[in-house]
Amino acid sequence: MTELLPQSADELGDMVARATGPLRIEGGGTRPIGQLRDGQVLRTTGLNGIDLYEPGALTLVAKAGTPLAEVEKTLAAEGQRLAFEPMDHRGVLGTTGQPTVGGMVAANVSGPRRIQVGACRDSLLGVKFVDGSGQLISNGGRVMKNVTGYDLVKLMAGSYGTLGVLSEVALKVLPMPETEQTLILHDTPTAQAIDAMSSALGSPWEVTGAAHIPLTANDQPDTMLRVEGTQASVAYRIDALKTRLAEYGDMNVVEHDVSRVAWQRLRDLDMFGDAHTSGDVWRISLKPTDAPDFLARMGDGPRAQLDWGGGLIWLLCPEETGITGTAIRAALTEIGGGHATLIRGQDAKAFHPLPKPLEDLQRGLRQKFDPRGILNPGLMGQMA
Repeated sequence: MTELLPQSADELGDMVARATGPLRIEGGGTRPIGQLRDGQVLRTTGLNGIDLYEPGALTLVAKAGTPLAEVEKTLAAEGQRLAFEPMDHRGVLGTTGQPTVGGMVAANVSGPRRIQVGACRDSLLGVKFVDGSGQLISNGGRVMKNVTGYDLVKLMAGSYGTLGVLSEVALKVLPMPETEQTLILHDTPTAQAIDAMSSALGSPWEVTGAAHIPLTANDQPDTMLRVEGTQASVAYRIDALKTRLAEYGDMNVVEHDVSRVAWQRLRDLDMFGDAHTSGDVWRISLKPTDAPDFLARMGDGPRAQLDWGGGLIWLLCPEETGITGTAIRAALTEIGGGHATLIRGQDAKAFHPLPKPLEDLQRGLRQKFDPRGILNPGLMGQMA
């Protein structure tokens, strides 16, 4: 079946309106997450280009199919960046192509800095999209002070193309800091690491990354705490953190590019992305204080990486562990709640089942935005 490749928002609307069957919405095709089903591919990469960039207003507007790399290069030239640090899924998913800004928004992709600046949706100022009937809808704006009634902007972030096909996004951007340093605590068991990360995040020293790897290449658990800003400010705050966390034992500091590369590798799950790490990869969201109990219930077979102060666990489950989504979600229920999403692998329900009131609300939204049920039907485990 021939791919649909619209070159404008009007053409996108016409293609959706004329569709007689399911449409499989894709950008760069780098994040095939969820129950992907058959359907005619509608690819947004023809909607390409930065329409507006005002560094002084900290605002950028781009068409949905614009490569994320192009946006990041444009921002870097002005000393700015996307503060929420979007993850690149290609390594862990084994995909190729170029991530797009529309795909980033549709999946609400965020990285380690989310603990300080929020998720992708929190940097969204406006969206334009085509709903399931082919109607072009605009919501939000191109400035940070904007009042528009219903907040469809945040609704579209994380909807994975099931409510509409994005054609344009407006984003708030922020200045790039002068430097960064990362304080690494060595040989910290998970429970101790959660305490250390909570202490650091509760301090006045503006920690922008708090992650823990239970087992490193050196066969010891490490905890990473990042601080960004001017050279003098970062040095002062790192020293203050070292004093605050002295009880946790051996530690050292890495700076500048060494720190940036370490966080990029952690953000993109490099430790799960090579030929020696086959198995299902789950994204677990839970209370940080529940992380040690959850990991204990998973046993010694899986490999884990904790982010967001322990509130996010990336879990690699090799086939021989026999750990299923049912077992993971049962463990979360037993410890008091959480969410598990399958990022890589096969499972009947990749997205966490919703309570009935939320499921009914979600179904109602899909019926309103996509009455024919043609936009990525079944992708998130529910028919429209």
